Amino acid sequence: MQFTSERRLDDGVLEREFTLGEIPGILWTPASASASAPAPLILICPPPLGLSKMYPRLAGRARYYAAEYGFASATIELPGSGDRPRWAAAEQARADLRRVMEAGEPVGDEIVDALVLPLVEKAVPEWRATLDALLSLPEIGGPVGYEGGVISIGARLAVVEPRISAAVLFAGSFVPRTMFEEARQVTIPLQVLLQWDDEGNDRQAALDLFDAFGSKEKTLHANLGGHTGVPQFELDAGARFFARHLT
Repeated sequence: MQFTSERRLDDGVLEREFTLGEIPGILWTPASASASAPAPLILICPPPLGLSKMYPRLAGRARYYAAEYGFASATIELPGSGDRPRWAAAEQARADLRRVMEAGEPVGDEIVDALVLPLVEKAVPEWRATLDALLSLPEIGGPVGYEGGVISIGARLAVVEPRISAAVLFAGSFVPRTMFEEARQVTIPLQVLLQWDDEGNDRQAALDLFDAFGSKEKTLHANLGGHTGVPQFELDAGARFFARHLT
């Protein structure tokens, strides 16, 4: 991991941009974090829209977690997003998705699989490598939480990464049918957000996925509104969920 920039924000949070190989990312640490008092870590997975576009929302969450709860937070650019190289299969899957949605046709399993599964296969190893690097820093410690909007990435990480202790998942993305079987293997505490009127999300599929998760502690927070209408109070609800499981 190589830090490429560093600045102290006005609330005392240290923001550092980094690269890990070809993967760009950002780390936020509270002023209180040190080798003698390492901060718990939250991995914030952005949607595949580019870190520069999502920065205000990501930084807002990270700064809130740092100021109110003393958590460190980190995010990385997903494969195929931002300035990272595109790959033809993903671009074709996005084009196919736009075509059927504009035509008002149902989104078939073949399109969903092509859109989501390659992203999961590429992103999960990158998140695990990033976690290795972050936990090697003296000011960062466990336990580790995860939150993110590509729910299939979160489900796969929850299965394969034992260092993640709890997760807040956003049910706002397409889910391949194969992920339902993986969901049954998830056992960590979960809090799942669902926007009831999300125009781009299959509500019943989201409910079925929540039912499939094997966790003994799982909570569904469903709110009225579209994809971008998540109420502000859910930020604090997620932080309190992590506070119960990461401290």
